[in-house]
Amino acid sequence: MAFVEPVKLSARGVDLVPLTLDHEAGLRAAAADGELWKLRITSVPEPEHTRKYIEDALAMREAGNRFAFAVLESATGKLLGCSSYHDIVPAVKRVEIGWTWYGQSSQRSHVNTTAKLLLLTHAFETLGCHVVGWRTDNFNFKSQAAIERLGARKDGVIRGHALRRDGTIRDTVMYSMRSGEWPEAKAQLLYLLDKPRA
Repeated sequence: MAFVEPVKLSARGVDLVPLTLDHEAGLRAAAADGELWKLRITSVPEPEHTRKYIEDALAMREAGNRFAFAVLESATGKLLGCSSYHDIVPAVKRVEIGWTWYGQSSQRSHVNTTAKLLLLTHAFETLGCHVVGWRTDNFNFKSQAAIERLGARKDGVIRGHALRRDGTIRDTVMYSMRSGEWPEAKAQLLYLLDKPRA
């Protein structure tokens, strides 16, 4: 039995469902919303590589080290983007959340906060994780701010850690949240989601 089993997570008009090849057209359309594959600091697939992106995610799921979710608008079924548990370590009950991106029209909305609330709730309250981690490119300041907004703490920077899509070598900023920090972080996320938007 895998540590992360297939599950549908839903709240506030957002559904997270296991990513499958049936999501290929929707994923391609979400990536085209802002031509996100042109950003050098993300993992968004080019349109012609969308199927391989999904196939790679499914192979990683089979190997037990990544579980990718399609993020959908509940009312319409429109695919908004995706997010994953990855670097899954059952022995220490740790997962990371990443491979996250959304079409431009869903950015700076409630979608990412809701998806993270769902993933964190499932990780801490269902899977019994002791810690959840994140990692991001040292130049992805938007991602760093979003991770910090969730209540995660910066663990440090791994220098010369990974290749970017353009072949340059990136430093990786690491974050984490411990299970004891989750109740306060959850309360803050719910507050942010319930707060009237100006």
